[in-house]
Amino acid sequence: MTTFHQIVDPLGGSLAVAALLAALPLILLFVLLGIFRTKAWKAAVSSLALSMVLAVVVWQMPVEQTLSATAAGVFYGFFPILWILINALWVYKLTTATRWFEVLGTTIRSISSDLRILVILIAFCFGALLEALAGFGAPVAITSAMLMAAGMKPLKSATVSLLANTAPVAFGAMGSPVIALSGVTGIPLATVSAMAGRQTPFLALIVPLLLVFIVDGKRGVRQTWPAAVVGGVVFAVVQFLTSNYFTVELTDVTASIAAIGAVLLLLRVWKPATVTIDDGAEVPADGAAEVVTLTSHAAGTQSAAATGAHDGATHLATRGPALPGAGSAAGDGAAARPSPREIWMAVAPYLVIIAVFSLSQIPAVKSWLTDAGGFSFRWPGLDVVGTNGKPVSSQTMRFDHLKATGTLLLISGLITLALYRIPFRAGVRIYGETLRMLRWTILTVSSVLALSFVMNLSGETGTLGVALASAGGIFALLSPVLGWIGVALTGSDTSANSLFGQLQVTAASHAGLSPVLMAATNSSAGVLGKMLSLQNLAVAAAAVGLDGSESTLFRRLLGWSIGLLVLLTLLVVLQTNVLSWMVP
Repeated sequence: MTTFHQIVDPLGGSLAVAALLAALPLILLFVLLGIFRTKAWKAAVSSLALSMVLAVVVWQMPVEQTLSATAAGVFYGFFPILWILINALWVYKLTTATRWFEVLGTTIRSISSDLRILVILIAFCFGALLEALAGFGAPVAITSAMLMAAGMKPLKSATVSLLANTAPVAFGAMGSPVIALSGVTGIPLATVSAMAGRQTPFLALIVPLLLVFIVDGKRGVRQTWPAAVVGGVVFAVVQFLTSNYFTVELTDVTASIAAIGAVLLLLRVWKPATVTIDDGAEVPADGAAEVVTLTSHAAGTQSAAATGAHDGATHLATRGPALPGAGSAAGDGAAARPSPREIWMAVAPYLVIIAVFSLSQIPAVKSWLTDAGGFSFRWPGLDVVGTNGKPVSSQTMRFDHLKATGTLLLISGLITLALYRIPFRAGVRIYGETLRMLRWTILTVSSVLALSFVMNLSGETGTLGVALASAGGIFALLSPVLGWIGVALTGSDTSANSLFGQLQVTAASHAGLSPVLMAATNSSAGVLGKMLSLQNLAVAAAAVGLDGSESTLFRRLLGWSIGLLVLLTLLVVLQTNVLSWMVP
């Protein structure tokens, strides 16, 4: 097999034109989704086809290696990413097959029936805990389902879950993104962690307020800002302290648990003036007020999931006298709390997930899972050498079938199967239904990861990155964009750090900027691209039973993503000079 040497400037002296060509598959992807509202799988396949043609014609990658790179991307798309989604959604569908899903909704509303409060607790705080333990789309899938159980409409549930999955991502999956960044750049882990911990907490201060705004507009922010501020500030402070002075692996674990505790304590002494449900209706929050209960949501949710109905799912509301003393510490007209046993059974799947993932991180257990169930191998049909003269790392695959997030979710599902006494045959049938439900999502995610691998291995991504790095002193403005593009393309902050981390360091050195700052920026800004990555959009759409709504979610989130990116870019620019004391 002929060795393929990547070319930075395939057109010979026209780096800008080459970079534009390299960007075409991404431009096509965004245009098809955002303007023409093309179905996600069609947009992904079209962009993949264009990148393959460019790889062969412009970057001179052999056809057989281009096809092999495509196959490698499809494999990585299925394992670990789709393996996670399939099993996470299976666990959720096991709960909807029993009465415990309805009990979960009642339990959640017993804390607060106000969806503005619940979006802070579930999408932001609990989602961050799931991101810390699992990552790779699992938090979006699970929190979307929980918000639907609480009465939120499917499309809004997916939107807020995607937006909430930002601040914790840089330290998600037990610190995997910053650990990978340290590995590819050679910067000590403690230094990279500290710098990222001086950027992402600022996102945590903003995101809860944005979530409340999406749910209920300016009124929501005006009435529930104390909860949003407390949750955001506590998360930000603990994330900063843990990442800078303790351990990177537990950064999001400690921050999310602290934020949950702080919001729950606040609800004991404070409550919003009114309670808001998903359709914008509100009721007074005093004990004599009428209470809105969403009695038919569970059935409506399952119907929407089965039929792929869009955001017009019916939510019935019945009014009745409030139950004195029943409900949450907030006293906001929450539903009557189920019995302790019912609560434990309703939240059991999520407790099982937390327990299984926590056990898997015990050093001895983690070591055994790695040694007994993991191996690396060179993907067949690839022999790619980078511009540095070394083999490109992405052609070596790691297959950790025991400690993989998807496998741990599968184990959690089997335990849930036993706890809920669901017959094994029924569990298998539900698994089959899950696969059928995800068929277009599987095609979408596989195509996007194939696109990522072709662009990376052919040199298209490298050309785009070098062109941005050649901007000199203004690279401080482009560095966040590079990280943002990386995650929007790969759907993973870990992958984007592996892809662009060293490039950020090299460009920073040439531009006279701090390599530590630019490397961390790749990760911190990258998290803002995750809500736009096609595979995460597909995860969210599938989780709420709205296959084909990826383009709608993309348009809803594009403005928020760019707005937050602008704010973070401003922070980075300030950290290059005025706030340079923040750089370790």
